[in-house]
Amino acid sequence: MSESPLNILLVEDNPGDARLIRELLAEGSGTSFVISEVNRLAHGLEQFADQSFDLVLLDLSLPDSTGLDTLRRFQATAPDVPVIVLTGLNDEGSAIQAVRDGAQDYLVKGQIDGQQIVRAIRYARERHRMVLQIRDLSLVDDLTGLHNRRGFAVLAREVVKRAARTGTGLVVTFVDLDGMKHINDYFGHEAGDRALIRTAEVLRSVFRESDVIARIGGDEFIAMADGVDGTAVELLRRRLTSAVEDHN
Repeated sequence: MSESPLNILLVEDNPGDARLIRELLAEGSGTSFVISEVNRLAHGLEQFADQSFDLVLLDLSLPDSTGLDTLRRFQATAPDVPVIVLTGLNDEGSAIQAVRDGAQDYLVKGQIDGQQIVRAIRYARERHRMVLQIRDLSLVDDLTGLHNRRGFAVLAREVVKRAARTGTGLVVTFVDLDGMKHINDYFGHEAGDRALIRTAEVLRSVFRESDVIARIGGDEFIAMADGVDGTAVELLRRRLTSAVEDHN
């Protein structure tokens, strides 16, 4: 069974270089591509409002952005999409710095063939997948699968920004479990772990998938939900109370 084509965004203002990249991708065997091409950074950023991409081929020298700022602006809009930087012979130093700043690889235009560019794309996607996996693991509590304190701090900032942008309400719920020391002392730490896992399950059943739920301490949990008004807050309180009573 053949793999689905990879969606590639090519950001290149030189028509000759863009045509060459297309030809190289076409001659690379084993992988098919759907290529969207733009010649401005602003146009490239706009593309992410309408569709998703598997990888970006990004020229650092564009009419509306040059140098490492081009990469940084792209990363701010699409941090989860791997980027391969395209560069000329006279700008290889900037390309190397771009890799240090988060690009997955760089290619020198005029010095690559079809097999090399396809291989670079394949390796870049795999490296980026591993980076995201490591990042996600560092934000997740091992026991409950909820976000940890660091994960909450990272994601809560985005929820607050979203609430401010949309002008909607925001509710924060703190949960502190009583009696955990007693459970651990008399029934063992496995029983204590089960209590924490059940608490996480209760919170997941009450809050939405888009809400941020975290275990921020040994027996402390927090949840943040946006897009709520007074009526929704009262409904949320009742649902949480009912769910806790059902599990006690």
